[in-house]
Amino acid sequence: MEIPLQISFHGIAHSDALSSAIREKAKKLERYYAHLMSCRVVLELAARQKRKGKQYSAHIDLKVPGGEIAVTHMHDEDVHIALHDAFDAARRRLEDYARMQRGD
Repeated sequence: MEIPLQISFHGIAHSDALSSAIREKAKKLERYYAHLMSCRVVLELAARQKRKGKQYSAHIDLKVPGGEIAVTHMHDEDVHIALHDAFDAARRRLEDYARMQRGD
């Protein structure tokens, strides 16, 4: 089943490479829990707070039956690392949720 996916960019120019990476990573999440209802991903350039350089954040919201899984990861200078870390955390939380649903 193909999950509904919403991708948003805030303060970052739209990138086909980032969009396709997000689609690929979101599709892989279905391996860990087949009953995903939706996935929303927001990439943004965070406001500077007395820091040098750029700070990117990746927010992932997964809708599952009976709840929601939300993850946010930030990284200085590299949006790809923030995205990778956020999807890793989402995968771990989704695996935990699936184990809980099975009663493991």
